Amino acid sequence: MTQSALQTESTEPAITKDMIADHGLTHDEFEKIVEIMGRTPNLVELGIFSVMWSEHCSYKTTRMHLSKLPTKAPHVICGPGENAGVIDIGDGQAAIFKIESHNHPSYIEPFQGAATGVGGILRDVFTMGARPIANMNALSFGHPAHPKTRHLLSGVVSGISAYGNCVGVPTVGGECRFHDSYNGNILVNAMTVGLASTDKIFYSAAAGVGNPVIYVGSKTGRDGIHGATMASAEFDDSTEDKRPTVQVGDPFTEKLLIEACLELMATDAIIAIQDMGAAGLTCSSLEMADKGGLGIELQLENVPQREPNMLPYEIMLSESQERMLMVLKPERVEMAEAIFRKWELEYATIGHLTDTGRMVLKMHGEVVADMPVAPISGAAPQYDRPYRPTPKQQSILGDKLDASQDMGIALQTLMGCPDIASKRWIWEQYDHMVMNDTVARPGGDAAIVRVHGTNKGLAITTDVTPRYCYADPHEGGKQAVAESYRNLTAVGAKPLAITNCLNFGNPQKPEIMGQIVGCIEGMAEACRVLEYPVISGNVSLYNETYSKGILPTPTIGGVGILADVSRHIGKSFTHEGDSIYVLGTTDGQMGASLYLREVEGREEGAPPPVDLEAEKRHSAFVRSMIELGFLRACHDVSDGGLLVAIAEMALPNCIGAEIAFPSSIDHPLSFAFGEDQARYVLCVPEQFRDEVLISANQLGLPLTDLGTTQGNQITITGYTSIPVIHLRDVNDCWLPGYMSN
Repeated sequence: MTQSALQTESTEPAITKDMIADHGLTHDEFEKIVEIMGRTPNLVELGIFSVMWSEHCSYKTTRMHLSKLPTKAPHVICGPGENAGVIDIGDGQAAIFKIESHNHPSYIEPFQGAATGVGGILRDVFTMGARPIANMNALSFGHPAHPKTRHLLSGVVSGISAYGNCVGVPTVGGECRFHDSYNGNILVNAMTVGLASTDKIFYSAAAGVGNPVIYVGSKTGRDGIHGATMASAEFDDSTEDKRPTVQVGDPFTEKLLIEACLELMATDAIIAIQDMGAAGLTCSSLEMADKGGLGIELQLENVPQREPNMLPYEIMLSESQERMLMVLKPERVEMAEAIFRKWELEYATIGHLTDTGRMVLKMHGEVVADMPVAPISGAAPQYDRPYRPTPKQQSILGDKLDASQDMGIALQTLMGCPDIASKRWIWEQYDHMVMNDTVARPGGDAAIVRVHGTNKGLAITTDVTPRYCYADPHEGGKQAVAESYRNLTAVGAKPLAITNCLNFGNPQKPEIMGQIVGCIEGMAEACRVLEYPVISGNVSLYNETYSKGILPTPTIGGVGILADVSRHIGKSFTHEGDSIYVLGTTDGQMGASLYLREVEGREEGAPPPVDLEAEKRHSAFVRSMIELGFLRACHDVSDGGLLVAIAEMALPNCIGAEIAFPSSIDHPLSFAFGEDQARYVLCVPEQFRDEVLISANQLGLPLTDLGTTQGNQITITGYTSIPVIHLRDVNDCWLPGYMSN
């Protein structure tokens, strides 16, 4: 096809330098496109290349580093590369899950940005053949005093709850933090877990020349055009002008789409299936054809459209929600159409597969684009960007603290600070009980959802400590993985695999690229040692406003299995007279700690080192004690350190603790609030105390007796005594009070 046949002066604008830049392409990238095409692309083709070669779709900066992550294990059925990852959980069943970002849209339009983030991740999971059973989220907002934070928090939580509640999938947990680095660029990471049969998993590789390509779901509109490109750019004064790039969600249509797809998946009709997410029809059609080594021809006038006179460029780049693309067996199209009619969904045959290896787009018989399929994905640029490792900081131990600080006041300060304060105001807006399989509700170390009709359960958590990743990306990456591992272990689950959402600033800055490389390498090390593979994920870069980047935030979504959900435990004290132990070594590591930030106003120091072998040993011990029924409660030690962990265990039932620190410690504040890793607080009933002590001794594990559950105060002998109800009020009241102002 010649250029003149595709582009005439009367119908197509000339491709200019400004137009190329507006599409997020560099001069060199455009020259490569011209080389691939053998001519100058027209506007439709330029738009297609721009979204497919965006960071969001091509991972052109991170691809070479992501290859360092371990992705295989005997229980991994499908690792990265498909819509979501798949693991075998036994009995012919698979768990399918993924986490993705919707950061930029949620800052511009918080309700719709967050809502469509939920809708998009749901589609990634049910596209693979799974019924979604649980949603999670990980949220990062700016400083509470920033004028936009309250508005953004309200809109995001409303969007998540509106979509998840309406679609009928429980939102069972997550995390939320505040820091001024997110003032101009919040993070909204959404995760979904689904269940499928191992013999009914669906993939996106197209097959069969001549097979029909079917569109189903909502009509295509002009919302979301160039959303993928926007997600690969920094914010500036024009941010508000990008509001039209934010998609608009319809959870009721999504529910119909889930049911229709799962009904069709119960038949033998589907050859390949892909949701229309980032880059819409462009990405879905190209990826299906590319993975199958085929070509594809589309008749764009057949695409269901909700707005008049839509142009080919708009149809291909729209990111309208609740849409799917399928390749069906020809003899099953009529049956599929009957299912779509039953669920009152728009559908159309919009094209077919070819053996040409090209994407040909037609509109009313006229060819509007003719492009080679493989190079659009396979020839996307890959950059080995220069990076500068983050300089190492000094450790901060107890001798570097202000010894005059009052331990009781410090505990109250931490329990009421934005990061540790109860997030009940958030999760009570989510329907976390719909489907009736939620076993452990939000607020614990990990959520637990029963595998319907069985005694098995899946434990789910999201974790990252951005201040660690900023201070030392490698250790921070390790710690994010290790904390998710601990949180699953703390409820009694065996950790199986993770998904990750890597949120960073501008990778063209060597110091930011250093954060990316360091975090990925730290994560890779932790995943290898813990035998905890990465099976899916997402990268979100250019999270900056006016050249100010976010803290590096590589969110980890972890999933584990419980053979019997009735044996799970929580973190709350439930009886008086139980013994309290801390498993693990406490050196009093205070670098990059919440205590240092919230009490002394310092953000500095090296984060606590992560001993992965210790993490593995301690977690195995905890799981065995839970399995034997020797523990009443368990909680991992993380933000705020040991005393905060004990307070969090005391709050739910207002059962206090009488604690005596070891006489050998030199610095009580660092013992109380240090954030040393690989630690758990164990609550042991009297009758099992000897068994736990003997088992730990035989394994050579550090287990320190701290005291007992007792009364209604947390008493640290020789230092402080605080009523639990007072700490609970401080912890419960911050967020509702903040949102009511």
